[in-house]
Amino acid sequence: MVMRSRVSRRDWGLTWRMWFVMAMLAVVYLAFVAILSGLGVPWIGVGIVAGIMLFVQFFFSDRLVLWSMGAKVVTPEQEPKLHAMVDRLVEQAGMRKPKVAVANSEVPNAFATGRGPRNAVICVTTGIRRRLTDEELEGVLGHELTHVVNRDVLVITLASFFATVAAMLMQMLFWMGLFGGMGRSRDREGGGGGAIMIAYVASVAVYFIANLLILALSRYREYAADRGGAILTGAPSRLASALEKISGAIARIPTEDLRKVEGANAFFIVSALKGDSLAGLFSSHPPVHKRVERLRKLERELEGF
Repeated sequence: MVMRSRVSRRDWGLTWRMWFVMAMLAVVYLAFVAILSGLGVPWIGVGIVAGIMLFVQFFFSDRLVLWSMGAKVVTPEQEPKLHAMVDRLVEQAGMRKPKVAVANSEVPNAFATGRGPRNAVICVTTGIRRRLTDEELEGVLGHELTHVVNRDVLVITLASFFATVAAMLMQMLFWMGLFGGMGRSRDREGGGGGAIMIAYVASVAVYFIANLLILALSRYREYAADRGGAILTGAPSRLASALEKISGAIARIPTEDLRKVEGANAFFIVSALKGDSLAGLFSSHPPVHKRVERLRKLERELEGF
């Protein structure tokens, strides 16, 4: 398996950072559960509702994202050149071929979705195909296929579970505190209102911290997909050039056009939100210039290997 042999040369620093973030998420979530249980907050019901929401997102995210982008799955007869690129890459990677889709959008971008290799879809926009060379587009496809191999949609979905619980509890506890819902039975003992307030503050803190960690995890996984895709194609400079072109083109696209694809932004290879690269901790994507620097460095490593 070509991809597996190549990608085995991991960036261990990046790998450990991803594991550290996931460990920190686990610590935050365990502390959250302990606080809620200690206060007697009925969070299990909220967790079940959040679980149903994530279940729907998990099993139908591919269809929802394609629908939001107006993308259509295409056959080899409809898009022979695009399928030929994907065929070459999946053969090198030794992986199952995902479905291929095209979105009729001027926003130059690409994304992968689906909960695993068996139901994955990789999609490119008409805008990206017009702006990139075949070699650059192949680098982008390699990046998206690495997301599929790494099961990144699954990882981020599972990591988001308790953040979703915290968000729902924030709303529930706000109204409970306002109207005294949960605390009435305890008000005679003087503890109900205080318990609601502590649980509310804990929910806000967990939601904020968890989202920072999830965004950091998302950025690290973008770096990992860059690396995996570049190693798969054997030409990191192609992906670096593609990222620069995509970023430059997005900067010139009207804001109202970018808003139309905002719902799929977390899946994109480059953020379509203007100013997102300046957001730092609050961005789901690393700055393009840092990604390019890493790819240039990787190319020097591969040339000297």
